[in-house]
Amino acid sequence: MSGNVELLSASLAQAKAEDRAALIAYLPAGFPTVDGGIEAVKAVVAGGADIVEVGLPHSDPVLDGPVIQTADDIALRGGVRIADVMRTVREAYEATGVPILVMTYWNPIDRYGVERFTAELAEAGGAGCILPDLPVQESALWREHADKHGLATVFVVAPSSKDERLATITAAGSGFVYAASLMGVTGTRESVGDQAQDLVRRTRATTALPVCVGLGVSNARQAAEVAGFADGVIVGSAFVKAMLDAPDEAAGLAAVRSLAGELAEGVRKR
Repeated sequence: MSGNVELLSASLAQAKAEDRAALIAYLPAGFPTVDGGIEAVKAVVAGGADIVEVGLPHSDPVLDGPVIQTADDIALRGGVRIADVMRTVREAYEATGVPILVMTYWNPIDRYGVERFTAELAEAGGAGCILPDLPVQESALWREHADKHGLATVFVVAPSSKDERLATITAAGSGFVYAASLMGVTGTRESVGDQAQDLVRRTRATTALPVCVGLGVSNARQAAEVAGFADGVIVGSAFVKAMLDAPDEAAGLAAVRSLAGELAEGVRKR
């Protein structure tokens, strides 16, 4: 079975045709439970998310700030495994029909086996992977199997990336480019910063791929600001915090659905 990279491209193109940015939501698999995580994905899509990133919980993060680390710890203590991530992708995709990507560090894929991982992700209906710590120059094996199975390979670029480096990264990627709005780890912030707009401009000079901005967006005002210059607005910590702060799972699902609705309205106000 082929993965859903074409659905991902079509979803981003549809948002562009509607003269808006796409809303991309991030949620970790297995948080607060595997079943609860699947329901959370359904909730953000019901609220207005166009695309969802399902995080593969990791014990040694390099990009994730304290909020997502807390959720990952809950998921790992609950015994989440890669099979549960694949189940989350499958059931979320079957329930919503939107593109579902996995965001993961490289080590779990390397241990699991690249061919096995890509084949299972494609079979589950996944659209691709975001790989924040896989160097482009070491990505040939991954890209070979991802291409074979119809999966996007999304790389992360940062404000520190030089123009030549940006061109190398975007030439190897597919689906979209993940532009980190600032140097640092994930988390909500008061301001997204001017660096993000400059990074999007420089990245677009190297590629026709959509450029989506993440790190720091937590409310409709910020979503509208980023939507003014990016093809997609990525929100993760704000959704996870809404779940963490809720008194119970039902309240958490209601909170993430409501937040998705506010953010979806924001990306349409660009």
